[in-house]
Amino acid sequence: MSEAKSVGVVGARGYTGSELLKLLGGHPGLSVEYAGSREKAGRPVPEIDRLTFGDLDAEGVAQLGLDAVFLALPDGVGRPFTSALPADTVIVDISSDHRFDDSWIYGLPELNRAKIAGARRVANPGCYATVMQLVLAPFVDDLDGVPAVFGVSGYSGAGTTPSTKNDPARLADNLLPYKLVGHNHEREATRHLGHPVRFMPHVHQAFRGLLITSHIPLSTPITRADALQRLVDAYADEPLIDIHERIPELRDGAGRLGIVLGGVEVSEDGRNVVVVGAEDNLLKGAAVQAVQNLNLAYGLPEFAAIL
Repeated sequence: MSEAKSVGVVGARGYTGSELLKLLGGHPGLSVEYAGSREKAGRPVPEIDRLTFGDLDAEGVAQLGLDAVFLALPDGVGRPFTSALPADTVIVDISSDHRFDDSWIYGLPELNRAKIAGARRVANPGCYATVMQLVLAPFVDDLDGVPAVFGVSGYSGAGTTPSTKNDPARLADNLLPYKLVGHNHEREATRHLGHPVRFMPHVHQAFRGLLITSHIPLSTPITRADALQRLVDAYADEPLIDIHERIPELRDGAGRLGIVLGGVEVSEDGRNVVVVGAEDNLLKGAAVQAVQNLNLAYGLPEFAAIL
């Protein structure tokens, strides 16, 4: 393998930033040279022995001359970095800032791999939007109506900034619905699938893991065996997607590097398919996918440091 590419992680204190550092610390083709965190500045980076956290502004990060930068920042915060970094620096933005921007490549590898290869600006998909699209994509050409998706995730998906969605006391023995119309991931999946999707997100007291149940209306009847086979055929060559006959549970997604799809059922008239999908919102829903995207952008083995 050629000389290691130098990379930085801006927003390294957060849950996703920490998962990124764990993956990157074992990457044979990348060398982490910067981990940004205002609160942890000067302290050792646990995942990278030789490194301490820094607190550089956008111009300071640009002056490091890094080959690639991961932006693991809240929505709307990363714009100074995307403006300051040179055009030949690969940026993988894990926020939602560029998922609707046609000048950026949308980074869902299983559905957009060819366009990610060689890209210099990659918008990492949202966690829910990732699994929603992978569930629906094999059926999208036969849709007759709007799929309805029920979702539930652990509270790490709400980030580290205190809110009702990550308050353990509020979530104890509870299930909290939120943003039931126009959720960002609903709009994201609608845009990139080219078909409307309705999404109902909920959060509960588990820290991590994500589960969706999708009701998929079809124009022509299908059998359960054929619906299951359609998923198997679509993802037969995808090592991060497992197809199970049983119904996945939320715990099946927690800690998983990829996604499990299963629980396929079909209505009596064959016109409505149900598929359940589970993933880890911090891994395939964020950090794992970000590493996939950078590997593809630089022509490295796609699953380096992942599998």
